[in-house]
Amino acid sequence: MKTKSIRQTVNISADPQSVFDALMDSRKHSAFTGDTARISRKVGGKFSAYGGYCYGVNIKLVKSKKIVQTWRASDWPQGHFSKASFDLRKTKSGTKLTFTQSGVPAGQIKSIKQGWTEFYWEPMKKMFGKK
Repeated sequence: MKTKSIRQTVNISADPQSVFDALMDSRKHSAFTGDTARISRKVGGKFSAYGGYCYGVNIKLVKSKKIVQTWRASDWPQGHFSKASFDLRKTKSGTKLTFTQSGVPAGQIKSIKQGWTEFYWEPMKKMFGKK
């Protein structure tokens, strides 16, 4: 299967710890996405979001700085996982989040790219407010 990568950068009007918590706390994640999330805060722990549509395992967690996960959507080919990385850097106005996802099925790259913006970055910006 042919795969592609996504790289997106977004500025969030919140400190890195708050952004980290929004991504890694089940309750906070559910609040900004508007759907069920169950997220382990441990390396090797599992997560699921959007009622189980996407799920995976935490590979690396560095508080307030980095999240690396295996990640897949339930409509992807059986057993195929991508690798998603969220890098958080403090800025004067909040946090610069650099997102990278490798191993995305080529046929779904456009919808997955749009999905991160529409279902993650925009709701997160709205939750924290724009400066």
